[in-house]
Amino acid sequence: MEPVHVTVWGDGVPAVLVHGSTSWGADPEFGFAAQRPLADDGFRLLAMDRRGHGAGPGTGSAQFASDYELDAADIAGLLGDGAHLVGHSYGGVGAMLAAARRPDAVLSLALIEPGCYQAAADHPAVAAALRANRAAHAALPRDLAPEAYLRAATESVGMPPLDPTPARLRAAGAALRERVCWEAPIPVAELAAAPFPKLVLGGTWETAPALYRERGGGPLRACAEVTADRIGARLVRIDGAAHYPHTERPDAVNEQLRTLWTTAARTPGH
Repeated sequence: MEPVHVTVWGDGVPAVLVHGSTSWGADPEFGFAAQRPLADDGFRLLAMDRRGHGAGPGTGSAQFASDYELDAADIAGLLGDGAHLVGHSYGGVGAMLAAARRPDAVLSLALIEPGCYQAAADHPAVAAALRANRAAHAALPRDLAPEAYLRAATESVGMPPLDPTPARLRAAGAALRERVCWEAPIPVAELAAAPFPKLVLGGTWETAPALYRERGGGPLRACAEVTADRIGARLVRIDGAAHYPHTERPDAVNEQLRTLWTTAARTPGH
């Protein structure tokens, strides 16, 4: 299968960055463009384009649609002999699966607003979100166009519409076909036992529209808190951010990542 596309910044200790849905690695709006300054600190950033997103491979057929299991295999390959690993939202699920497969190759794991609902499915807010997500997903028209999907995704939570650029529409088309990340089985025990440092970053969500804060912020905040506790990660809330702390407050997120990566380099065994 054709390898995924990676945007590389800098030289030094590698760090693999895995984006969420309707985005791509170097996307300035929702991807990791704002993390590029970390390349000046002696890190080699590998901003991956998941299959069907950005310049990533994929024909649009179901066979090549994005998928958290495919993501995990791609990420595991990018880890090489050892790398830091960062995953946002849907990308956080693939990152967790890859880290559990290759704990020996993970220098540290950072999850930004992870979509790993199954790690916290017994929390009331997460359980309610799972029921709502399943109903909404089942009601999606089978022939829904990517532009309509983009519009519905923002309108449903009171957010302004996204610009339907070709790149955004391609990513939206992949999101329509991908296996939903909130049903992915999460290897909680394996991650808890892994020796590498772990960090979960979440927004405080006070700046988000009320409907978005209710439908998205509540369950995602709970998911971040429970996941951090169960895998033994440090939980940090980023003030003034919602689901995209790395683009909404890149200064704060970059400082957290810089500290994690620098500390991990001094951890015995790394």
